[in-house]
Amino acid sequence: MDNLRLKALAVLKRFYGYSNFYPYQYEAIECVMNGRDAMVLMPTGGGKSLCFQIPALLSEGCTIVVSPLLALMKDQVDALQANGIPAAAINSSQSEAFNREIIDQVFAKRIKLLYISPERLLTEIESWSAAMKISLIAIDEAHCISQWGHDFRPEYMRLSMLKKQFPDVPVMALTATADRLTRNDIVRQLNIPDARIFITSFDRKNISLQVIKNLSGKDKLHELTRFIDRHKGESGIIYCLSRKNAEKMAEKLNKIGYNSAAFHAGMPTAEKERVQQAFLNDDIPIICATIAFGMGINKSNVRWVVHSNMPKNMECYYQEIGRAGRDGMPAEALMFYSFGDVATLMNFARESGQSSVNIDKLRRMQQYAEASVCRRRILLSYFNERLECDCGNCDVCKNPPERIDGTVICQMALSAIARVNENEGVTTIIDILRGSQKTDIVAKGYNKLKTYGVGRNLTFAAWNSYLLQMLQLGIIDIAYDDGNHLKITEYGHDILHSMRTVQLSKFYYDNNRHKPEKEAPRLPVDIPLNQSLMSKLKELRYAIAKAHGVPPYIVFSDKVLDVIATQKPTTKAQFSTLYGVGERKTEMYWRQFTSLVASFLNSQDNEK
Repeated sequence: MDNLRLKALAVLKRFYGYSNFYPYQYEAIECVMNGRDAMVLMPTGGGKSLCFQIPALLSEGCTIVVSPLLALMKDQVDALQANGIPAAAINSSQSEAFNREIIDQVFAKRIKLLYISPERLLTEIESWSAAMKISLIAIDEAHCISQWGHDFRPEYMRLSMLKKQFPDVPVMALTATADRLTRNDIVRQLNIPDARIFITSFDRKNISLQVIKNLSGKDKLHELTRFIDRHKGESGIIYCLSRKNAEKMAEKLNKIGYNSAAFHAGMPTAEKERVQQAFLNDDIPIICATIAFGMGINKSNVRWVVHSNMPKNMECYYQEIGRAGRDGMPAEALMFYSFGDVATLMNFARESGQSSVNIDKLRRMQQYAEASVCRRRILLSYFNERLECDCGNCDVCKNPPERIDGTVICQMALSAIARVNENEGVTTIIDILRGSQKTDIVAKGYNKLKTYGVGRNLTFAAWNSYLLQMLQLGIIDIAYDDGNHLKITEYGHDILHSMRTVQLSKFYYDNNRHKPEKEAPRLPVDIPLNQSLMSKLKELRYAIAKAHGVPPYIVFSDKVLDVIATQKPTTKAQFSTLYGVGERKTEMYWRQFTSLVASFLNSQDNEK
């Protein structure tokens, strides 16, 4: 094992309590330690932050972390400090005297990670360049720099000057959600064309996916409360389409006895901060919010996310459901979908600055909601990742429609796409397959293709359904930046050349002929050996968090509490070896937690 890997693993164990890296974490660390630029795409909860935090601890000088939100900065700084890592943030919520004090500490080499907004960085950076040793520049939430991204922020675009000013300092861009267009744009905008790109699986296996369609307001509330009741005492987020809807939802839930609060951009700053902090501290378990809530939330013990309305695109949906189960423990994502949502969102898309792209992305979201194939395969396909088989953890998999061998159907469509050199969209491909006599089909000579008319036995609606499934399964792709033309993926080429077979959901004219949906069962949970011990551990964590003025998950995640409940350590030596327990937390907490475990075990013995 090389020297750098040994050092990185030692730091990982000492400060974070982990023994191994996730896939591509070490490779990204090694890349920037060797002075190269990098782009890291890892799912929420997938360990992106370690990719720049470990190099910061292994290098001389200070790592600058560009972050878009005050809440995100505070959360990360709190977590780092809890692990004994010297980190700080400069932002507008602090006095200028305090900010200057932090900068002085950076100059004195007492801070290893400095979090800062893009605006503040660009006003300060020139005065720092001579006196500050910068080891790495990390651009967190890097999709904000791209106009193709779902959360574009104009101030991020000015970050292109960083590479010019610091050509020898490696730049690392990090994001959890970026499709191919956005990835390419991030690299271009940051002037890091030679950056190595590290993409891990976007698959969050621990999140169960479910969509419930076309319910009335009363029925929706009934289903929602049933869902919340299954998660009694657990934190969750309900995303709403508007500020008014968020307020109404919180009001309804509070009226029937659920402790919830609204959150949206129109609220006074002080009230937003109060609500957010109460949620982080486990004082309010349910937040009813617009998309303004969540980007800066690293709360690891969110167990569920509900979309009261369909999101506007797959990137938003993926990022929002990713706020559940960040600790790797089982979580659920439920979406309510209606045609009214589509109409509202379509109006928003038409009025946006990039209406064509946004409308296409909305249609992909609608196709996900209406899907009759594994939802996880659709979601991963959108991010250019292929799942070999159905996930078994979504409502479609748990209540599957009738399947057919769709290999020949796919081969007919793929042949038509190939014969027009991948230069046509869905409608034209269907017209070719069905032998249409439309003027443009004949004018282009498509009526002379070998595949012309081979699928005339299927209706336009049937072909539309099967092409949609091919898109959802990753057999074909849509090039939004190239006239919405259909492109054949590597997987599609394998099917075209008879190297693979494929199953499709049988098309029905009447969508109601599918079997009625059953309530999706919860993903099996690794139940701790004793739930009453887990409950007591959560109470202790809450008390410690209150005493230290930090959110409970900063003390320990649910996953670490699960490990404690399962392994039942009663000595410092046993406690120090647990997953997620580093040196600092061992020293701070071993007595309280091992005492609780010992007391619990004694009471169990006395009851025997």
